Amino acid sequence: MSRLKGDIAETKACEFLSSQGFTIVEKNFYAKKLGEIDLIATKDSTYHFIEVKSAKDYETAVNNINPSKLSKLKRSVDYYLQTKKIFPDFCIDAIIVVDEKIEFLENITL
Repeated sequence: MSRLKGDIAETKACEFLSSQGFTIVEKNFYAKKLGEIDLIATKDSTYHFIEVKSAKDYETAVNNINPSKLSKLKRSVDYYLQTKKIFPDFCIDAIIVVDEKIEFLENITL
């Protein structure tokens, strides 16, 4: 996916989250050698670390969240929490953007 398409999907995701009562804390947090967290948001004192995926169809977008990606995301979350010296309740979520449809998948890891 091109950077422009990714930016558009992230903008749509931010608008969706804001409409659902989330506060966007940070976008595109880069963890050295680990990866990137697309969006970090809070709601009801819980941090949500969100992977945004966009594709021509839902299945392709969801399948791009593979075990390797989740592992990097978990390590990036740990790095973020250590760097910020915070210890909140948190979960890892995904937002799937296909055209104008947005699907919010909460707590995608166990």
